[in-house]
Amino acid sequence: MKERTALVGKLYIVPTPIGNLEDITLRALRILGEEAGRILAEDTRRTRILCDHHGIRTPVVHFDDHNAARLIPGLVEELRGGARFALVSDAGTPGISDPGSSLVRGAMAWVPVEALPGASAVTTALSASGFAGERFVFEGFLPRKGMERRRRLESLVREERTVIFFESPPRLIATLADLAAIGAGERVAVVARELTKLYETYHRGTIAELVTRFGAEPPRGEIVVLLEGAAFVPPSAEEVAVLLDQALESGLGLRDATRLVAERTGRSASELYALGLARRRE
Repeated sequence: MKERTALVGKLYIVPTPIGNLEDITLRALRILGEEAGRILAEDTRRTRILCDHHGIRTPVVHFDDHNAARLIPGLVEELRGGARFALVSDAGTPGISDPGSSLVRGAMAWVPVEALPGASAVTTALSASGFAGERFVFEGFLPRKGMERRRRLESLVREERTVIFFESPPRLIATLADLAAIGAGERVAVVARELTKLYETYHRGTIAELVTRFGAEPPRGEIVVLLEGAAFVPPSAEEVAVLLDQALESGLGLRDATRLVAERTGRSASELYALGLARRRE
């Protein structure tokens, strides 16, 4: 007699629209409406609006950072028993500056985790910003105050990649002013607002210009800020020599020291090797 195969549970990671309810894939609709026995949602009201719009009748359960620790053990046990859940966030892709990663960690040791591609405010804003998209860094929400906030802002101003972060309307002007105060007033930025919605807008200008713009007309809605990467300034010959001396003094051999400094400065390793030999003779 053939043995009965145990049911295999699965956790689906399902991106949902960041604004326009039509921005959802056919695969996501099938999983939400047919494959998943339950939808785990950060905000059940927003998720029900989406489900009602597309005729999805799957039960929606509240799941966020506040109740995750209490619910995860039971959810994982249900998944191990064959249950299939779809994890969604308020908008966009779960786990990207949203709750959900703790459930994914708990589930992936026992059942398959299937992530769907889909909507993201980060890539949507980047694609329309005009900034380089080959290399970028996403910072989520910045610290609200204190030294940690200042250190983070100073780090972002030095970043050579395009910087993307979320901000709330009440804090946008303060953040732009803080960036101007640490020397980034002439850096170009884009403030993207209400992406994919009726009143979607992109405001591009220097940080100083944007401070004036939003000081006169405070923003509303959900906001993504993009900051142009800092221009790379090649180190001077004196700075390169100091870096090479420091690498050699740390105990590295000449070849390893020149390779390290070449990676940091963009100078050729052969040029640095010759410089190292000359400094050794001195």
